Amino acid sequence: MKNNNTLILGIGNSLLSDEGAGIQALDYLREHYPELTDVALLDGGTLSFTLLPYIEDAASLIVVDAAELGAAPGTTEVFQGDAMDRFAGRPRRSVHEVSLADLLAISHLTGTLPHNRALVAVQPQQTDWGSQLSGPVAAALPRVARHVVDLTRQWADAVKTARPGSTPMPAALGSG
Repeated sequence: MKNNNTLILGIGNSLLSDEGAGIQALDYLREHYPELTDVALLDGGTLSFTLLPYIEDAASLIVVDAAELGAAPGTTEVFQGDAMDRFAGRPRRSVHEVSLADLLAISHLTGTLPHNRALVAVQPQQTDWGSQLSGPVAAALPRVARHVVDLTRQWADAVKTARPGSTPMPAALGSG
């Protein structure tokens, strides 16, 4: 049964410098936004199928990760709903055991994919061995956190004004 929480899932490898941006963003949110309510912050590491129950139980999902955006290091971008599904499903190299697309597809197939879902992505500068974020990615953390907070508030406001049963079902993954 779904709870009313928004799952904020930080993913990445904190031993590969900017690849750990999702994990570092969770720490930033804990420190700078302790007033966030109805959210669960979860370190998803390098992803695994063990994350499925958390996604299935969440009313809303925000994933924070470093991603190749083809932009300047530290650039952030938000992909919501079907745009998130398409971005996560595109071919790319990944250090993750399973891909985000795999988790989203399984959640979709089981009918548990949250309608409100977004990927907050930040362009890495480097993904070599190292435990520190590069300057541009570290400087982007406040923007990443702001995107997360804005999404949680936008979705909370929508729930307050929505009529019961008015939430549309998500489109099939990979369509469009």
